[in-house]
Amino acid sequence: MPPPTEFCTYIMELLGAAEPEIGTVRQRSMFGGYGIFADDLMFALIARDTLYIKVDDQNRPAFEAENMEAFAFSSKGKAGSLSYYEAPSDALESAGELAPWAALGIGAAKRAAAKKRPKKNRGK
Repeated sequence: MPPPTEFCTYIMELLGAAEPEIGTVRQRSMFGGYGIFADDLMFALIARDTLYIKVDDQNRPAFEAENMEAFAFSSKGKAGSLSYYEAPSDALESAGELAPWAALGIGAAKRAAAKKRPKKNRGK
């Protein structure tokens, strides 16, 4: 696993300082970037030295109000997107600024997890 980028290290330091408010966070290298997790739920990702935070119908308006862009990618010549929006640049200034945005992402991750149905036990 490659070492975290300087940007990833910086974001993890900010999130670490915000842990009393948002809980314990960890990172995991994935797909050329990093997934950011709280309570085993991925609530943010870092790609191309940009922090993206998980969105859903409930918190997306906050990101749109800041004119933030959705995470988009291209794979095998096809464009795709995920339910993550860029974090506002002001949020990257301090742990206190980032914590509320991280909390929005954690909330979206928890809501998504609650919607998932448990896998059925097939043939056992």
